[in-house]
Amino acid sequence: MRTGPDEESTQVDISYPPETEAFRTEVRAFLAETLPPDWKGIGALDEEPAWAFARAWRRLLAERRYLSLTWPEEYGGRGLTKLHQVVLMEELALAGVPFGLPQDTFGVKMLANTLLRWGTDEQKAHFLPRILSGEDTWCQGYSEPDAGSDLASLRTRAVRDGEEWVIDGQKVWTSGAHHCDWIFVLARTNPDASRHRGISFLLVPLDQPGVEVRPFRMMSGQLHFNEVFFNGARTRADLVVGGVDNGWTVAQSLLGVERGEEAATNPILFKAEVERLVELARLYGKDQDPVIRQRIAWCWSKVEIMRYLGYRILTGWLKGAEPGPESSIAKLYWSEYHTKITDLAMDIMGLHGQVPVGRPPLRTYRTDDPGAANSSASWSATYLIARSGTIYAGTSQVQRNILAEKVLGLPREPRGAAG
Repeated sequence: MRTGPDEESTQVDISYPPETEAFRTEVRAFLAETLPPDWKGIGALDEEPAWAFARAWRRLLAERRYLSLTWPEEYGGRGLTKLHQVVLMEELALAGVPFGLPQDTFGVKMLANTLLRWGTDEQKAHFLPRILSGEDTWCQGYSEPDAGSDLASLRTRAVRDGEEWVIDGQKVWTSGAHHCDWIFVLARTNPDASRHRGISFLLVPLDQPGVEVRPFRMMSGQLHFNEVFFNGARTRADLVVGGVDNGWTVAQSLLGVERGEEAATNPILFKAEVERLVELARLYGKDQDPVIRQRIAWCWSKVEIMRYLGYRILTGWLKGAEPGPESSIAKLYWSEYHTKITDLAMDIMGLHGQVPVGRPPLRTYRTDDPGAANSSASWSATYLIARSGTIYAGTSQVQRNILAEKVLGLPREPRGAAG
């Protein structure tokens, strides 16, 4: 791209270095070797076969050390770089296969990387092998009824009692907790400290008398989120990650571990969804409708914008930069966009979309899996799920406030103001 007649010509280079391209060749060979010749993506399978495939696939990824690609070899990893991880995630997304099971987002991606940075030698030696094998499954205990986007106002507390912490409080929107046996919890351990201080990051077993997990059904009909109540729950005193009262710093580093991977894979998943939408329009005889065509073109253009925004975020992530306003831009952009494309799908199907038929989406967030059939059940449930995308991981309103303050320099809204 030339910047002007008297300026140097500058170009954006989005190619990867040779060593990662060699790894890409390895991954593609692995996929060609293990997937059936007629493979169309896990989304093409019915629900039970899809889950059976996902469980077997996870075991295979663990055996090949793809689940632990960037971990040190002493903990069962391969010691490769973040960019190798991105290449792996890109190829898995393009092939329509998952990176493990849903709870691996919390165990393998979030907690394991957090332990590698902040955990004690004892914590790493005990938990990392169990996370990799799937023996321990994890969920995330951050949000509370009155502390969602404003997480620093959390009220769950932990009090030291000899060689244990005693925990009381409530967490909400806890994804997959009804299938898990451990939870990492942010709890206030120093009530006299300021909002962002006095919080600790605790590892807590769920299978104990002081913990109650209550699933609740989403409007899509699926069971995914939970409330978790702590009433005198206990965990060992040494199961604090990153030190007592340092939980806020640990929590923020955990939230950054997926940025690069998602920046690379989100556009792939959204592009596959647009391509499926084009087929849906053809299926319903709407592909020549000028208004429908214009709306599809709008969707395609937004996915391309997300792709290049993803490259920008990925570059910062690979350089070790802390999460900045671009993360809020990306979150706001894709979540608002996804309500529009699913609105369009419902308009294309018309009354058929009101009577769901076929397999519902396998995913409980964002798009259905690549290869999914154009069933009314897939699109209508994804339409309902899309609404939650504007809420979880920071609401659209919160993202706009962040951008107003950090990018536009507008004054911070007074705490306690109505609105």
